[in-house]
Amino acid sequence: MNTIIQEMLKQHDIITIYDKKNALKEVIQEIILCGLSRAGFFKEAAFYGGTALRIFYGLDRFSEDLDFSLLEENQNFDLSKYFPILEKEVKSFGLNVEITEKEKSVDSDIKSAFLKGNTREHMLLFYPNSPLLGISNNELIKIKFEVDINPPRYANFEPQFKLLPTPYEVNLYDAPSLFAGKLHAVICRSWKNRVKGRDLYDYIFYLSKNTSFNLPHLKERLIQTKAIAPETNLSLEDVKNMLIEKFDAIDYEQAKQDVIPFIKDTKSIDIWSASFFKAITRCLRCE
Repeated sequence: MNTIIQEMLKQHDIITIYDKKNALKEVIQEIILCGLSRAGFFKEAAFYGGTALRIFYGLDRFSEDLDFSLLEENQNFDLSKYFPILEKEVKSFGLNVEITEKEKSVDSDIKSAFLKGNTREHMLLFYPNSPLLGISNNELIKIKFEVDINPPRYANFEPQFKLLPTPYEVNLYDAPSLFAGKLHAVICRSWKNRVKGRDLYDYIFYLSKNTSFNLPHLKERLIQTKAIAPETNLSLEDVKNMLIEKFDAIDYEQAKQDVIPFIKDTKSIDIWSASFFKAITRCLRCE
């Protein structure tokens, strides 16, 4: 096994085959970030979302995708221009992968790409002395990364650094701006038949860290998705009321089932209920 990958795996608590798969994906996510950094991607984009929260702020749940936002709107942004350098960097660690841009069936402000590789092949690379029960020969690792090419205004950014797989720098949303994005997801996500408990889990995480949120950035996100009118004078109390209304409408059993595969301490969500979330929302504060 590559010695750098070996060092990165030491940072993970690996017990089950599921833990092994998640650790594999998390290591590859960080190798992707390093490759994008070396390709100059963060000169025009910033990292945000659940995976950013896990890697740089210690969120204790697995997050599947890599989410990015341009610093300024650019409808002509070409994500594929970064693929050659990114693919070269990823393959330098012994990973046999393919990176492709997703063809859009409808116009949107999100550019998407997938990194794909054979799960069994990479599990053998990462865990050469472990049995691979339950993994078929054609199972694929899929890591999606998305770029918002029409970002809402007023986000704040900060440089962050990592030492593995090799020292690199990432341009990151700061914590209040990250929290604003999560509040927007809780308030506006159309959950339909699949309640996204991961949003609720992250909401608790921000509050437990006493994180304030970026109110102007949240307002821009709400305007962009037409949740409020541009002339709205949004206040902290307005945000709390939006959240409380949402918490009254959630199926918490569905929410728990959504998040269970991504966390280790499943007992921590037993307390989830409308009254619990409404009570902790009293602690919410903005910058």
